[in-house]
Amino acid sequence: MARKKTRAILSGSDWVSKFPTSKEVADLASPFREDVESFIAALQDAGASIDISATYRPKERAYLMHYAYAIARQGLDPSAVPVMAGVDIEWAHRKGNGQIDLVASKNAAEDMVSDYGIVYAPALSSNHTLRLAIDMTITWSGALELKNASGRKVKISSTPRSGQNAALHKVGASYGVLKLASDPPHWSVDGH
Repeated sequence: MARKKTRAILSGSDWVSKFPTSKEVADLASPFREDVESFIAALQDAGASIDISATYRPKERAYLMHYAYAIARQGLDPSAVPVMAGVDIEWAHRKGNGQIDLVASKNAAEDMVSDYGIVYAPALSSNHTLRLAIDMTITWSGALELKNASGRKVKISSTPRSGQNAALHKVGASYGVLKLASDPPHWSVDGH
């Protein structure tokens, strides 16, 4: 018996909830996972607040984000997007006469970009897809006294009192958790 071909689902906001990004440190690769756990423990012991928004990003989600952005913001022809196994999406919306509707295709992709909250052009493969990055918002009030990876206390009284603080970046680096300064919540194994 022949298998029935499934019909691809048009691109748009409904895709954003599929293949969710993890927010769990446990989903990171070792030994980066343990480095992040130690850094977060030091931050929490010092009284900082940490809000994790992303760790592991499935390759399917990276594909959806990458091509939605390419169509919406970079003018990629929706019919030129390569197929990805397991992601039955149709990027090219069509008019009643069967011709590609570039406006509808671009609008659907833009809806996805907006709903994902994409700020920078997403890569198909990144430290997130490799389980080697974490997006976390770190804040505190007053001076922050925390231990670096060697156990030495470091007092941070400079501003900003957030993950954008250069002194905090040095402490993170001691744990092997490196800050990408241009992306406020992003920390990774190599700073990218």
